[in-house]
Amino acid sequence: MTIDRRSALLGGMAAAGLAVRAAAQTPPPSTSALPPARPQPTETIDLWPKGAPGMPATPPVETVNERSTDPLINDRAVFGITRPRMVVFRPAKPNGAAVLITPGGGYSWVVVDKEGYELGAWLADRGITAFVLFYRLPHEGWAAGPDTPLSDAQRAMRLIRHRAPYYGIDPDRVSAIGFSAGGHLCADLAARFAAPTYAPVDAVDRLSARPVVAAPIYPVISMALPTAHERSRANLIGTDATLTLERAHSPHLNIAADTPPCFLVHAEDDNSVVVRNSLLLRDALKARSIPVESHIFTEGGHGFGLSRAKGKPAAIWPELFLNWARYRGAII
Repeated sequence: MTIDRRSALLGGMAAAGLAVRAAAQTPPPSTSALPPARPQPTETIDLWPKGAPGMPATPPVETVNERSTDPLINDRAVFGITRPRMVVFRPAKPNGAAVLITPGGGYSWVVVDKEGYELGAWLADRGITAFVLFYRLPHEGWAAGPDTPLSDAQRAMRLIRHRAPYYGIDPDRVSAIGFSAGGHLCADLAARFAAPTYAPVDAVDRLSARPVVAAPIYPVISMALPTAHERSRANLIGTDATLTLERAHSPHLNIAADTPPCFLVHAEDDNSVVVRNSLLLRDALKARSIPVESHIFTEGGHGFGLSRAKGKPAAIWPELFLNWARYRGAII
């Protein structure tokens, strides 16, 4: 799909009065613990028009913790999400590409700033419309259990495509990037984008949830110990999970022929999510002849995102991703 066609679609929707309005959407996660260190996004998209499916009998309460004590840096984490939503970063001049961002947090919470808003703003500065996903957590009692985050990611991808004309997006150029446990979600989306994890709720669910490319960054991949990140595993499938459940939620064991090309980043000195996770995914992709680009850096640790990679070999990863995504046709 070309930019001209996208522009024509945008004009057609506006003429038909079908432009999507931001009114009545749930605001972004916020906290009064520290004032925002930078301008905050305000536009959001709720995923589920009649509420998220499978609500627990006792719903969790959304809570945002500010973990930073530096007034110049925000480091927020949110849990208890009952209204999963995307926060939108719009570029001044959209180039037609879009990225769904799934931050990490060990499936205990969803990181707001260092793996969400920082990348969203960075991509928007480069013409890419970014959507930061605040997904539900699997251990908080949702009926879908371990598939709960994937349900939100699938629905998010479909909504982005549904609203592509409104945002000036080419629906054939919607990518996914995820970090740590959010990298697991990104890889799970790449592997199981078509898995029926929820009952369709409207016409949006007839659209594909497949990202054109996926970039799991220092991702949790294996659910088998000792490779698995223990906290992510416990929160996703439980401490006493069966081998069958481990395999069902280990993306490298679910790669399909139509899994999208993947871009992997990890640091050798990651002592939280060991680098073997990315290597297992790489090998599984290559075994199915899925294009994969891998960058294994000597230093970077875990959770470096953008700002925390500065001065380290891993700091170059965002530019490497853009270069690779252009080559794959996901960005022009």
